[in-house]
Amino acid sequence: MTAIDLNADLGEGFGRWRLTDDEQLLSVVSSANVACGFHAGDAATMRRVCELAAERGVTIGAQVSYRDLAGFGRRAMDVPPAELAAEVAYQIGALEVFARAAGARVAYVKPHGALYNRVVHDAEQGRAVVEGVRLADGSLPVLGLPGSRLLELAAEAGLPAVTEAFADRAYTDEGTLVPRGREGAVLTDPDTVVERSVSLARSGAVVAHSGARIRVRARSLCLHGDTPGAVGLARRVRERLLAAGVRVEAFA
Repeated sequence: MTAIDLNADLGEGFGRWRLTDDEQLLSVVSSANVACGFHAGDAATMRRVCELAAERGVTIGAQVSYRDLAGFGRRAMDVPPAELAAEVAYQIGALEVFARAAGARVAYVKPHGALYNRVVHDAEQGRAVVEGVRLADGSLPVLGLPGSRLLELAAEAGLPAVTEAFADRAYTDEGTLVPRGREGAVLTDPDTVVERSVSLARSGAVVAHSGARIRVRARSLCLHGDTPGAVGLARRVRERLLAAGVRVEAFA
């Protein structure tokens, strides 16, 4: 039976503000990318999400970002490599405290937003992320885009490199994500997202923004938690995957 992990970005709030329905999404996904305070999240939020994830048997991952709380981590930034490595390790370490307190652990790392897109091609920034992961824990898997420099560098450093696909994002013909500023970059039709999820899981294929059919082989499928109707859509995706004979299980 084909297996795939379902991950979602969680803990994306700050203080009284909450963007994601963490409790409901944790009943659907198998892995939780928890914001570590740099693009979203705070100590209380990280603790709460880790406790909920541990209760439900959901794997906890650190979603690391540029230090950009005002821009939600989606603004391009130039951070010196040594500083970025230290900040990646810092974020992982902060989340690990709350994961361990909940009886779990941080099991993988995924960059967020502008950092995620930057390390697809930027070897210097990708190397800094890998260095930060190794500073925190030299055995942690790194989750990223297939064919990215980040995953290549992670594998070279001896870290497990795990490929990820997006059911609700448009792809270029090269297999990268269409920038969010472009029309059609985020898919909003639920039926389209559900069918793409099954196609990605079963055949490793998706229709690009241009209409071309491209290969996107991934072990994990991301469902964004900050889109309208995210919980209902996530449930539909999981139900359709199971009906299609795809087992949902964490990769870490």
